[in-house]
Amino acid sequence: MSTNDEIGAPDRVLLRILQSQGRLSNQDLAEAAGMSTSACWRRVKSLEEKGLIERYAALLNAQKCGLKFHAVVYVVMVRHQSGLVQPFIDAVMARPEVLDCFATTGDADYHLRVRCRDQDAYNIFLEDFLFNLEGVANVRTNVILRQLKHHTALAL
Repeated sequence: MSTNDEIGAPDRVLLRILQSQGRLSNQDLAEAAGMSTSACWRRVKSLEEKGLIERYAALLNAQKCGLKFHAVVYVVMVRHQSGLVQPFIDAVMARPEVLDCFATTGDADYHLRVRCRDQDAYNIFLEDFLFNLEGVANVRTNVILRQLKHHTALAL
């Protein structure tokens, strides 16, 4: 299964429910999906084994956790220098402030979504980390003023 079209209707129902209510017991999930508990358990195990369900997690409120600074950071790398991309990716992936990292086309090579305690913590992140990574040519920050939509589920 690699595309949305290849996901059967019963599996699609299970995935929709699990995206919003990941802590349901198998019995409650089966009831919500309109199937037997044994069929539900087999389908969920199959979805996990095929990689459609990657993991289970709690969604935290960043503001209430004290992470009040939120930004999208555009990173431009120096061109034509081999050996810089993977060390950059490895370094960025290891930083807890970086929530998302996207390799992109357009004006920037990478877009990072960053959360920090406050602007001072973000400045430390920039000065002590990002500006010191070899191969980084330019960094531009767009501060997120407010989040209008938060992605919590895929449209299946």
